[in-house]
Amino acid sequence: MMAEEILQWLREDMPHWDLTTDALGLEDVCAEAVVVAKSRAVAACTAELARALRILGLDVEAPKKPGELVEPGDIVLRIRGPAGLLLALERTILNLLIYAFGVATQTRRMVDTARRVAPGVRVAATRKTPPGLRVCVKRAFAAGGGDTHRLGLSDAILVKDNHVALVGDYGEALRRVLEQRSFMHRVEVEASTPEEALTAARLGVDAVLLDNMSPDEVRETILLLEREGVRSRIVVEASGGITPENIAEYAATGVDVVSTSYPLLYPARVDLSMRMRRLDQC
Repeated sequence: MMAEEILQWLREDMPHWDLTTDALGLEDVCAEAVVVAKSRAVAACTAELARALRILGLDVEAPKKPGELVEPGDIVLRIRGPAGLLLALERTILNLLIYAFGVATQTRRMVDTARRVAPGVRVAATRKTPPGLRVCVKRAFAAGGGDTHRLGLSDAILVKDNHVALVGDYGEALRRVLEQRSFMHRVEVEASTPEEALTAARLGVDAVLLDNMSPDEVRETILLLEREGVRSRIVVEASGGITPENIAEYAATGVDVVSTSYPLLYPARVDLSMRMRRLDQC
């Protein structure tokens, strides 16, 4: 639950008490804080953050919903409550929103770029998220128009290179997971060559992830699957080194999904600020 995570982040920033707020006698003053955009961005995690802050006893309005475009001067959040709590949470709230907005904004740019050449392609997120921020980051990616992919290891079966290395054989690893899978869980497997992708398709996996292939190698793989008559029954995903500069080239290969960690690792630069004013009553 995000409310619990916010309290944990607050303990990191304020392990005992806020010396400045205490010295100024502002702990019990009623106040209103507004988070204001200072740059153009895509809103993200505002609804989740508002729910969490309400659990902590604050009165919160979220004028900008996740996925909405935000312009400079727009109010993103309006929060009312004890000034001491608002001042303590200020940096945590801004840090979280700036990162989430940055992820959503970068995602929107990459989705738009990919869909200009392949309108039906999905742009999906990897699991390369900072610890503790998985839910917010995945929601931010979705707010930008992306697909969340797996939220965690319990969502689906994805056989990767290290699984194969430990089993000792590519085909045997696939046969094991196909025998054990639930009807609720899809099975995807990494493939580093066109031949591995063909093997996976013939064995009956739901999706194949073409790992660190060049666009030409991706096209070659798709042509092989088409020649063998198995392309239509498998989802093909390209992953590894996907950036704003090359995502269009990968999307144009004919894959169903392009997955990337770029927006998570390099979010767009977003500027937000928090302004406060004293109230007569909370």
